[in-house]
Amino acid sequence: MMDVRGRTVIVVGLGRSGVAAARLLLERGARVVANDGAPRERLSAAAAALEAEGAALALGGHDPALFERADLVVVSPGVPSFPALDEVARSGREVIGELELASRFVSAPIALVGGTNGKSTTTALTGAMLARAGLRTFVGGNFGTPLAEAVNDPWDVLVLEISSFQAERVPTLHARAHALLNITDDHLDRYPSLAAYADAKGNPFERMTPQDVAVVPLGDALVARQAARGHARVVTFSASDPRADVAVEGGAIVDRAAGARYPLDRITLAGAHNLANACASAALASALGAPHAAIAEALARFEGLPHRTALVAELGGVRYYDDSKGTNVGASVAALSGLREAKAVLIAGGRDKLGDYAPLVAALRERGRALVVLGEAADRIAAAAGGVLPIARAGSMDEAVLAARKLAQPGDAVLLSPACSSFDMFRDYKDRGDAFVRAVRALEKAAGEVAS
Repeated sequence: MMDVRGRTVIVVGLGRSGVAAARLLLERGARVVANDGAPRERLSAAAAALEAEGAALALGGHDPALFERADLVVVSPGVPSFPALDEVARSGREVIGELELASRFVSAPIALVGGTNGKSTTTALTGAMLARAGLRTFVGGNFGTPLAEAVNDPWDVLVLEISSFQAERVPTLHARAHALLNITDDHLDRYPSLAAYADAKGNPFERMTPQDVAVVPLGDALVARQAARGHARVVTFSASDPRADVAVEGGAIVDRAAGARYPLDRITLAGAHNLANACASAALASALGAPHAAIAEALARFEGLPHRTALVAELGGVRYYDDSKGTNVGASVAALSGLREAKAVLIAGGRDKLGDYAPLVAALRERGRALVVLGEAADRIAAAAGGVLPIARAGSMDEAVLAARKLAQPGDAVLLSPACSSFDMFRDYKDRGDAFVRAVRALEKAAGEVAS
């Protein structure tokens, strides 16, 4: 276990993971300076409470003089690098992330789930499989609870969603199993190129040994290059190619190495794109010792997560789906392509991540009935899809849902899958999804009043 007693540690960024890191360090005897660019009046109650718990607060910026006396710096994932951090690293002092910090205080084996899309579903499903096996299973990381909040509990296994931001600063993090589900354009407002983004995603592979397992999609050269940075045994998965080690074949998910077969008609997780996530989860859980029966039971019971292609209502023969977690182009393409309906009205837009909308336009050309755009990226999305299908513009979620209803035909879907982040109009993707659900419920109520 890492010894931080008496060391001066600066925690940069006081969101939930930063607060958790600061509290962990205080518990272990460090002198903690909690730093955030926001002024005191914008801090959360939990962040402000750190001062009473023993931390010094340094707010409103990142004064270089503050970092001169740091023995260690812990950076929250949402904070990009800045000159004072670079100077700390050049001096030979460590600059690490919250996930890396917390990993130094745990002994249970770690399973990581990374990728542009599908991380949260795969993390939760893998955790459910391991829990069904009777293992005390922590599920968190980028999804849900920061690991730093859970280091004092007696876990048998830790299943952690890891974002590219978290993977930037993990010099010693070691995973017993690591699934990298996919890599598509995302966060290009932070990274200079797709290659730089991919390299961040792949960092955790470097510490893996031949006793560890890398779970990767069959035929994905970009992911394979990242997995090759370490020495883990590679297990492939695919929902479309039966040659993979874990694949969909003959109406079942087949795990050849484990000799297991999981019939599709006993899997409750909706959406064609989720079959790949189920394959990856089965591979991860098997690598960590879950028996076939536990994996099968979890597949039969797991219904998915909120705001991920979740059916909200059926109204006038049109189904309304909330996929607010579709915060990049690849996620929205997967959601649109995975619908059981032949055509959909897509609601998209938000804060632009500067990715290429061409794949989304291609999916709309095949599956789109119409497109409703809103938010800061509305003009760019509309320009990309111009001439492909009808396009409407909306100034709010209520307007977007009303426009979508007018454009949809019986048998269609209305899909909220924005392909953008939510921070232009909403607190987060959950707030955006909740707004969509409220708007659909208002339609239901109005339709019921008319019918009565």
